[in-house]
Amino acid sequence: MKTIIEGGFFMVKIFIDPGHGGSDPGAAANGLQEKDICLQIARKLQGILKQRYTSHQIKLSRTTDKTLTLKERTEMANRWDADYLVSIHVNAGGGTGFESYIFNGIYANKAETNRLRGTIHDEIVRTTRLKDRGKKEANFHMLRESRMPAILTENGFIDRASDAKQLRNNKFLLKIALAHAKGIAKAFALRKINENHDKLNFSYHEIQKGDTLWSLAKKHKTTVDQLMKWNHGIVPEQLQIGKRLIVGKHKSSPMYHTIEKGDTLWHLAIKYGTSVERLLELNRGLDPERLQIGYSIRIQ
Repeated sequence: MKTIIEGGFFMVKIFIDPGHGGSDPGAAANGLQEKDICLQIARKLQGILKQRYTSHQIKLSRTTDKTLTLKERTEMANRWDADYLVSIHVNAGGGTGFESYIFNGIYANKAETNRLRGTIHDEIVRTTRLKDRGKKEANFHMLRESRMPAILTENGFIDRASDAKQLRNNKFLLKIALAHAKGIAKAFALRKINENHDKLNFSYHEIQKGDTLWSLAKKHKTTVDQLMKWNHGIVPEQLQIGKRLIVGKHKSSPMYHTIEKGDTLWHLAIKYGTSVERLLELNRGLDPERLQIGYSIRIQ
């Protein structure tokens, strides 16, 4: 597997491709278009990976309803020198359930490609509870022409009424994205951010009748964009009474850590629920490859 080094630490580069887009709607049925569903899942997946896991970089082939050829998408991943490519799709043809694909040819990294796909496939089936239609192979362009291991996922059938009902549900799309994220995290051994540490820094509001993101933003002196960032996957028009939302982040006193033998910024970021980038920002001029035992660095 190829890796890059950022600030002295290994990172995995994940390229996410929301299928179709722009003048290519993909499959369409039951008032839905494949391109829209794929983009929603991809953006949710990007947000979950960023919020829950460290040691990765993410790039999307498109973040809007944009027309891109298969060649353009694949070349984008190749130029970026991605470690893994995930192409997200929705099926059609009257069936039901989930299936995944890898390239059906003979190539050097096929065993590793199949191992990664197996981990992700199994997690998606387990989390979404979609019918398992199997781990398949095909001569798809993005799987064939990508220089890194790649998977193409088919998440439900847009022309099946029962599947379409789920694909119309924002919570279910979030579940599909979460399943992809969990599978990718397992496949690449991504480190999970310390959620308990992070939660202590936030203040919450229980949604009441009449609340809107706009009224809550005004009340808590923040912005709608910030509320949506803190509460990933929330739909502004569908606030649920009784649900807790993050509405602010507490200002915390500076926290320091004294460097001990074996410490690295990577492990300290995991330990304290932060990121290497944030540690370097708090400690200007710090050389991550030359941490001095006994020296105190700021953690938050």
